[in-house]
Amino acid sequence: MTVRFRRAGVDDMADIVELSAILFQEDAGERDPTVNLRWPEDEGREYFAGLVDGESSVCLLAEIGGDVVGYLAGRLREGTSLRPGKTAELESMCVREEHRGRGMGEGLIEEFFAWAGACRWRGGSGDPGSRFGTLPGVYARRYDGRLSR
Repeated sequence: MTVRFRRAGVDDMADIVELSAILFQEDAGERDPTVNLRWPEDEGREYFAGLVDGESSVCLLAEIGGDVVGYLAGRLREGTSLRPGKTAELESMCVREEHRGRGMGEGLIEEFFAWAGACRWRGGSGDPGSRFGTLPGVYARRYDGRLSR
Protein backbone atom coordinates (compact mmCIF):
# COMPACT_ATOMS: atom_id res chain seq x y z
CA MET A 1 0.00 0.00 0.00
CA THR A 2 1.64 3.21 -1.19
CA VAL A 3 0.25 6.45 0.21
CA ARG A 4 0.68 9.64 -1.74
CA PHE A 5 0.20 13.03 -0.08
CA ARG A 6 -0.44 16.06 -2.26
CA ARG A 7 -2.00 19.49 -2.38
CA ALA A 8 -5.60 19.48 -3.50
CA GLY A 9 -6.81 21.36 -6.57
CA VAL A 10 -10.23 22.56 -7.65
CA ASP A 11 -10.79 19.21 -9.38
CA ASP A 12 -10.72 17.55 -5.94
CA MET A 13 -13.71 19.40 -4.46
CA ALA A 14 -16.10 16.43 -4.64
CA ASP A 15 -13.74 14.27 -2.53
CA ILE A 16 -13.07 17.05 -0.02
CA VAL A 17 -16.78 17.85 0.37
CA GLU A 18 -17.60 14.15 0.81
CA LEU A 19 -14.94 13.75 3.51
CA SER A 20 -16.04 16.98 5.19
CA ALA A 21 -19.61 15.66 5.29
CA ILE A 22 -18.34 12.47 6.98
CA LEU A 23 -16.50 14.61 9.54
CA PHE A 24 -19.62 16.70 10.20
CA GLN A 25 -21.73 13.58 10.76
CA GLU A 26 -19.17 11.91 13.04
CA ASP A 27 -18.16 14.98 15.02
CA ALA A 28 -20.79 17.72 15.12
CA GLY A 29 -23.63 15.30 14.38
CA GLU A 30 -22.92 13.42 17.59
CA ARG A 31 -22.41 16.35 19.94
CA ASP A 32 -23.79 19.66 18.66
CA PRO A 33 -27.44 19.85 17.56
CA THR A 34 -27.01 23.50 16.50
CA VAL A 35 -24.59 22.72 13.64
CA ASN A 36 -25.99 22.65 10.12
CA LEU A 37 -25.00 19.12 9.10
CA ARG A 38 -25.75 19.97 5.45
CA TRP A 39 -23.08 22.71 5.40
CA PRO A 40 -20.52 20.64 3.47
CA GLU A 41 -23.04 19.90 0.70
CA ASP A 42 -24.55 23.41 0.73
CA GLU A 43 -21.44 25.58 1.08
CA GLY A 44 -18.39 23.34 1.28
CA ARG A 45 -17.45 23.39 -2.39
CA GLU A 46 -17.13 27.19 -2.44
CA TYR A 47 -15.42 27.31 0.96
CA PHE A 48 -12.80 24.65 0.17
CA ALA A 49 -12.19 26.07 -3.32
CA GLY A 50 -11.22 29.29 -1.55
CA LEU A 51 -8.77 27.40 0.66
CA VAL A 52 -7.25 25.61 -2.33
CA ASP A 53 -6.70 28.89 -4.16
CA GLY A 54 -5.71 30.97 -1.11
CA GLU A 55 -2.22 32.31 -0.52
CA SER A 56 -2.29 31.48 3.19
CA SER A 57 -4.41 28.33 3.13
CA VAL A 58 -4.10 24.76 1.97
CA CYS A 59 -6.06 21.55 1.46
CA LEU A 60 -3.99 18.37 1.47
CA LEU A 61 -5.01 14.91 0.34
CA ALA A 62 -3.94 11.37 1.15
CA GLU A 63 -4.35 8.96 -1.78
CA ILE A 64 -4.00 5.24 -2.20
CA GLY A 65 -4.05 3.91 -5.74
CA GLY A 66 -5.47 7.20 -6.99
CA ASP A 67 -8.37 7.14 -4.48
CA VAL A 68 -8.63 9.97 -1.98
CA VAL A 69 -8.75 8.46 1.51
CA GLY A 70 -8.21 11.58 3.64
CA TYR A 71 -7.98 15.34 3.63
CA LEU A 72 -6.71 18.15 5.81
CA ALA A 73 -7.69 21.82 5.54
CA GLY A 74 -5.64 24.51 7.22
CA ARG A 75 -4.49 28.07 7.03
CA LEU A 76 -2.01 30.54 8.40
CA ARG A 77 -3.27 33.28 10.69
CA GLU A 78 -1.44 36.56 11.13
CA GLY A 79 -0.19 37.36 14.59
CA THR A 80 -2.12 39.25 17.22
CA SER A 81 -1.04 40.99 20.41
CA LEU A 82 -1.88 37.74 22.23
CA ARG A 83 0.01 35.48 19.80
CA PRO A 84 2.61 37.41 17.81
CA GLY A 85 3.78 35.76 14.62
CA LYS A 86 1.93 33.58 12.15
CA THR A 87 0.01 30.61 13.52
CA ALA A 88 -0.78 27.47 11.53
CA GLU A 89 -4.37 26.41 12.15
CA LEU A 90 -5.57 22.93 11.32
CA GLU A 91 -9.22 23.61 10.52
CA SER A 92 -10.48 20.16 9.67
CA MET A 93 -9.25 16.69 8.85
CA CYS A 94 -10.90 13.39 8.06
CA VAL A 95 -9.62 9.98 7.02
CA ARG A 96 -12.03 7.36 5.73
CA GLU A 97 -12.83 4.92 8.50
CA GLU A 98 -11.37 1.89 6.74
CA HIS A 99 -8.00 3.67 6.47
CA ARG A 100 -7.76 4.96 10.03
CA GLY A 101 -4.97 3.76 12.29
CA ARG A 102 -2.56 3.40 9.38
CA GLY A 103 -0.71 6.71 9.62
CA MET A 104 -2.81 8.70 7.15
CA GLY A 105 -3.67 11.40 9.67
CA GLU A 106 -0.10 11.66 10.88
CA GLY A 107 1.11 11.92 7.29
CA LEU A 108 -1.36 14.69 6.53
CA ILE A 109 -0.24 16.57 9.63
CA GLU A 110 3.43 16.17 8.68
CA GLU A 111 2.64 17.57 5.23
CA PHE A 112 0.73 20.43 6.85
CA PHE A 113 3.68 21.28 9.09
CA ALA A 114 6.02 21.14 6.08
CA TRP A 115 3.75 23.54 4.17
CA ALA A 116 3.42 25.85 7.17
CA GLY A 117 7.17 25.74 7.80
CA ALA A 118 7.82 26.92 4.27
CA CYS A 119 5.53 29.85 5.11
CA ARG A 120 7.51 30.62 8.30
CA TRP A 121 4.83 29.84 10.85
CA ARG A 122 5.49 30.02 14.57
CA GLY A 123 2.93 27.78 16.21
CA GLY A 124 -0.07 25.57 15.70
CA SER A 125 -3.63 25.15 16.82
CA GLY A 126 -6.62 22.92 16.26
CA ASP A 127 -10.35 23.19 16.82
CA PRO A 128 -10.91 23.24 20.60
CA GLY A 129 -14.54 22.22 20.12
CA SER A 130 -13.75 18.97 18.37
CA ARG A 131 -14.65 15.59 19.82
CA PHE A 132 -10.95 14.86 19.48
CA GLY A 133 -10.12 17.34 22.23
CA THR A 134 -7.91 20.33 21.72
CA LEU A 135 -6.13 18.64 18.84
CA PRO A 136 -6.80 15.38 17.02
CA GLY A 137 -5.24 12.55 18.99
CA VAL A 138 -2.40 11.87 16.58
CA TYR A 139 -1.59 15.59 16.45
CA ALA A 140 -1.48 15.86 20.24
CA ARG A 141 0.46 12.59 20.73
CA ARG A 142 3.04 13.38 18.08
CA TYR A 143 3.73 16.93 19.14
CA ASP A 144 2.82 16.71 22.82
CA GLY A 145 1.97 20.40 23.05
CA ARG A 146 5.29 21.48 21.49
CA LEU A 147 3.72 23.18 18.49
CA SER A 148 6.08 26.08 17.94
CA ARG A 149 8.65 25.55 15.25
